[in-house]
Amino acid sequence: MARAEDAARSEQAAKAARDELQQALEQWEQHVLAPYLQKAPERKPAYETLSWLPTKRLYTPLDTDKTDPLRDIGFPGEFPYTRGVYPTMYRGRLWTMRQFAGFGAAEDTNRRFRLLLEHGETGLSTAFDMPTLMGYDPDHAQAEGEVGRCGVSICCARDMERLFDQIPLGDVTVSMTINAPALPIFAFFLVAAERQGVPFERLGGTLQNDMLKEYIAQKEWAFPVKPSVKLVVDCIEFCTQHLPRWHPVSISGYHIREAGSTAVQELAFTLIDGLTYVEEAVARGLDIDEFAPRLSFFWDVHNEFFEEIAKMRAARRIWAREIKERYNPKNQRSLLLRTHCQTAGVSLTAQQPMNNLVRVALQALAAVLGGAQSVHTNALDETYALPTDESALLALRQQQIIAHETGVTDTIDPLGGSYYLETLTNEMEAGFAHYQDAIEGMGGMIQAVEQGYPQQEILAASARFQEEVERGERVIVGVNKFVTADAPIPLLRIDDAVERKTTARVQALRAEREAARWQASLQALQEAARKGENVLPALLEAARADATLGEVMDALRTVYGVYREPAMF
Repeated sequence: MARAEDAARSEQAAKAARDELQQALEQWEQHVLAPYLQKAPERKPAYETLSWLPTKRLYTPLDTDKTDPLRDIGFPGEFPYTRGVYPTMYRGRLWTMRQFAGFGAAEDTNRRFRLLLEHGETGLSTAFDMPTLMGYDPDHAQAEGEVGRCGVSICCARDMERLFDQIPLGDVTVSMTINAPALPIFAFFLVAAERQGVPFERLGGTLQNDMLKEYIAQKEWAFPVKPSVKLVVDCIEFCTQHLPRWHPVSISGYHIREAGSTAVQELAFTLIDGLTYVEEAVARGLDIDEFAPRLSFFWDVHNEFFEEIAKMRAARRIWAREIKERYNPKNQRSLLLRTHCQTAGVSLTAQQPMNNLVRVALQALAAVLGGAQSVHTNALDETYALPTDESALLALRQQQIIAHETGVTDTIDPLGGSYYLETLTNEMEAGFAHYQDAIEGMGGMIQAVEQGYPQQEILAASARFQEEVERGERVIVGVNKFVTADAPIPLLRIDDAVERKTTARVQALRAEREAARWQASLQALQEAARKGENVLPALLEAARADATLGEVMDALRTVYGVYREPAMF
């Protein structure tokens, strides 16, 4: 009885405090704000984020009244992980500084890798050229004019050996941004490690390998949706068995955002993609605690500073809750959403490119304040070309200055408890729930993708944003306001000799290899695919037999078919 009376008194006191604050707020609005607005009106009639969430003039404890500090915010390293996945965060260990790099032939990118490592980079991130991303060899007709242009050209295990020459693969983590041909490229990497004498269990890094987001946003696909998801799960299964330090999929919101989505759409579609992969892996018979701790995520960090921080905080909370409620894992690490972040390439401008240094620094700061485990900072010249050595190093220095000179790493989640940030985090979570309900009503993300639902949502958001920019309602400095003439900047140019060299190499490889072993390996790969087996063991044998990327992909296309996107208007 006494306990009930105490609770009632406590509720009455809390209500009285809310009423007092509400009254004080109204008094301020009436006696301080209103007279001031008559003399000095605000710049815009209404304010909103890049996701078109309304932004109030002022936030107070009234806005977080329903937020339970323990249930919803908690402590770092503890469920629901809103404040961070580790108890000490950057006080114990800084994030991995991982610059995206890749151009020309394998030895060209190898030199860039070694330069970045010499200057303090702590993880390698590999960009592949368009033929590689689409699963073609450099001498294919579709590859003409594109070899080595937007990334490095890799078409066999020997290329992968050249890419990591003099780089000990057991001592450095490697990220590879590759999707449709992710498993063949991974097989080339594993064979290169074998030839270095590095056992699989020592390898650490991440394979992007997120096919759902390809259909949603990036559009670099090969096979239809269902076999592509099957291949993602093949990789999860193989890494669970043989590569305990490897992240077999990086569930990627980055490309969803780059395609024009809002932060809310990026959050929702990415988390639902991740939950789909988990569901498929569990359906195959994998235990949640065997693979979930090695899943990773990849966010875009755009210009809306607080919205990006809130997105990452909400993502950790949602993921932990969804995995706990659906699978009740025994290992708490299965609940952790660990993430790589990259500053927003789509936000960079060709006009006044030096302004990109400011944009990128602020975006990187948001990634850090949002609790990222790994960060890539875009270079100022990336709207024109791949980064020069100088611009790539300057991008790395931005991270190092944030880490060592600003003090933002000295305390955990320094913005936690902000009335605005906590409200925005809750609004992000509500946005996720909206899209989750819609997609579950369609039967899940695979069915939603096949119907074109997330694609159409992104298209509408992208068009709305562009219209606002063209009307001048969204200011892009140097583009639609504060416009000046631009001075030329140094650019990285890829010599046409790269295409000739890589073409000659692949043709020589075909002439030198053991034909019988090569042919048998491709036949075994097709047989594994037809039977629905995990194809990675067969891919490894094909890589050891010097099969090329295009040959392996063609072998799989004969089994899985080719995806054709339906027309959408």
